[in-house]
Order: sequence, then structure tokens, then C-alpha cells
Amino acid sequence: MAASMASQAASRGLRTTTSKHILLNKVKCTWLSPRRWLNLQEYQSKKLMQENGVAVQRFYVADTASKALEAAKRLNAKEIVLKAQILAGGRGKGVFDSGLKGGVHLTKDPAVVGELANQMLGFNLTTKQTPKDGVKVKTVMVAEALDITRETYFAILMDRACNGPVMVGSPQGGMDIEEVADKTPELIFKEVIDIFEGVRDDQALRMAANLEFKGPLQRQAADQIKRLYDLFMKVDATQVEVNPLGETPQGQVVCFDAKINFDDNAEFRQKSVFAMDDMSESDPTEMEAAKWDLKYIGLDGNIACFVNGAGLAMATCDIIDLHGGKPANFLDLGGGVQERQVYEAFKLLTADPKVEAILVNIFGGIVNCAIIANGITKACRELELKVPLVVRLEGTNVDEAKRILRESGLPITAAENLEDAAKKAVAAIRK
Repeated sequence: MAASMASQAASRGLRTTTSKHILLNKVKCTWLSPRRWLNLQEYQSKKLMQENGVAVQRFYVADTASKALEAAKRLNAKEIVLKAQILAGGRGKGVFDSGLKGGVHLTKDPAVVGELANQMLGFNLTTKQTPKDGVKVKTVMVAEALDITRETYFAILMDRACNGPVMVGSPQGGMDIEEVADKTPELIFKEVIDIFEGVRDDQALRMAANLEFKGPLQRQAADQIKRLYDLFMKVDATQVEVNPLGETPQGQVVCFDAKINFDDNAEFRQKSVFAMDDMSESDPTEMEAAKWDLKYIGLDGNIACFVNGAGLAMATCDIIDLHGGKPANFLDLGGGVQERQVYEAFKLLTADPKVEAILVNIFGGIVNCAIIANGITKACRELELKVPLVVRLEGTNVDEAKRILRESGLPITAAENLEDAAKKAVAAIRK
């Protein structure tokens, strides 16, 4: 049950420090999740790679059917792949509300590209990862289709255990790397990189050999590995994952698909990268919350959660679920919160028509409980709160905070601990 609530929040883009691990030659390697997800479309990632000398397919981007047709002609390729550009996965098996099936199509006829783009652009594409109504497609990528004779996996990531960047590779590409690590761990190869020295020639060649590139392709693959590391450092990435890093019949080593995660703390010096952040598919409530440095994720229940800290927020969601309730959201105030943020948080929570009760669960370490209490009373009065409110406060200045709430004259239910709070919130919606 706990896992289900935590994973539901995490799958919606939660900024947590949750890590996943794979076993690399009996050495545990930590895959760090970034503090936030910078949303880049596929063509944007390819553009970054292309600008840094990484080999990718030739491609163009179009926002009208006529531009897609023109791009297909300009490519002058034997075969063309047309891809709808949305952030969700599973595009190939998706369905458009125009009736077209599949967000990825192959064709040898440029005229067909125009016809297909006409059924993609401006229409919603629904996949397993989109909302039920799908996501409107505003751009398509028109790319040269290349045959792949062999697929490998390659990634560079920041690893705490190694105090810096690590290369991870496998000759088994085009599939879930964790499955490879689980079933055939001997096919996972790791190279620790000295961040001051960078990727040495011998390391790049050794990784290329481990990926089973032969002859001239081995040197070519090593060169691509070094270029990918240069990109990794240049854009302050936390991970560059290429799956597959493929070999073509023409003797090329090409990065066919890549995922790049960025360090949110580097936004101040990566303005051009972060300016590409595609927020068009983001939930409007989540975007509004971000303006106030709040982390909000909508869920399907009716008990709103107002918590400081991602771990405590997950625990709150889970204990509500344990006692028969359903969380309506995941809202993390974080540290350094001010009264205005508390007020804005209540505005977000009360705007959700599903919310029938609000549970506030604050453990004041960095957070001053008195500031939270003042923000709560202000919000209750100005927003004329109409749903039951259960508050559990603990930590810094908690006695003063409890006095503020007690003397406010507002119908606020106090809770002694997290379990007590969850029980009272669930009971409130059952009255």
C-alpha cells in the first residue's frame, strides 16, 4: 500500500531524492533522481547532442503538415520516420483523436509524411503515460530512418558511491537496462571517471570494446563516448543515457535515442538549456505551485495533504490510505516557508472540488511552526474555509504555534501525532 502511494506520486514527476540501484560487478551504483524534471522534447535533446558533435540522425522539426512535407523532401532519405513530439512515452502504440493509430510512422514516400502530419498536428495523442484525454501534438520530428544492425546501451551518470561521474555500458541495448543487470550482470560494464581528468582514451576504448564494437567502429564508438562526456559536463547533466547506441550497416555509430537529466542547481549558468523547458504539457496547478516554490502533485482522493518534506509527504499519503482514506494531492512546502506560501498553498488545495478535508502535517526543523500557524489562520479567514481542517504540528516553536491556532477561534482539529491526524481526517469526511 505504501509503495503504491509513493510510486503514484513519483510517477507524476515528484522532486525526491529517491534512488534506484543496479548491481555492477558486485558494486552497488546509485542512480540519482534530479530534484526536478527539466522537460525536453526528443528533438531538443537531439539538437543538444548534434551541437556537441554527437552523431544523431538527420532531422527537422515542423509545426504544420506543409512544413513536414517540405522537411521530408529536404531530407532526401531512403526512408523517413515521423514522430509526434510529446513528453510521454509509448507514442508508437498511442492513438490520436483524429483516428490515426501510432505516434511514430515509417515511410519511403515524402507525400505520406504530409498526410500523416495532417492527422497528428493539432490532435490529441493518448498513450499509457498521458492523461485519459491525451496530449495535443504541436510539433512533429521528421528524421532520416536508419537501419540498426546492433544495439548497445551507454550512460554517464553522477554516482554518490564513486564521488563523481561514472560510465555504464552494456552490449545488450534497446531494452530495460535493469533487466539486463538482473539477469546477466556480467554484461554490465562500469568505468569511474576522474572529474578533473575527464574520460581518458584508454577508458573510452575499453568501454567501446566492452560494448563489442569491432575494428574501425571501436575507435568511432570511443570518440562518441568522449563527445557524450563533453556534453555531460558542458550542460551540467546528472545523467546522459543513450539507448540504443547503435551500429548501422553503413559502418556508423549513432545515438538513436537519448535521455538527458539536468542539475536544477545549475539553472543560473544553463539559461539557454532551461529556456527550452517545455511546460505546455504540465498540469496548470503544478505550474502555479512552482511559482511559490511548492511541490504539488494531484492525486485521485478527497483528503488534501499539506506537508513539509517529500518523505513526510509520502508517509502522510500512505497513512491516510492505511486508515481507509484517499489523498487528493501531494503538497510539499519544503524548508524556509513563509506565510504567503502557506496562504497560496491553501488556495491551491481549496480550488480542487474533490477536496473534502485538509490534513496539515508539519515537522518543524528548519520550518518555524508559528509561521505555519499564522499562515493557516490567515488562509482560513480570507478564503472562508468550508472543509474540515486537521492540523498536526511538531518541532520548532510548536507551543507558540499551538497557542495561535487555539486562540484563533477557528474550527481547527488538533492532532497529537501523524496516525491521530490521519484517523481524524478520515473520520471528518465520513460524518
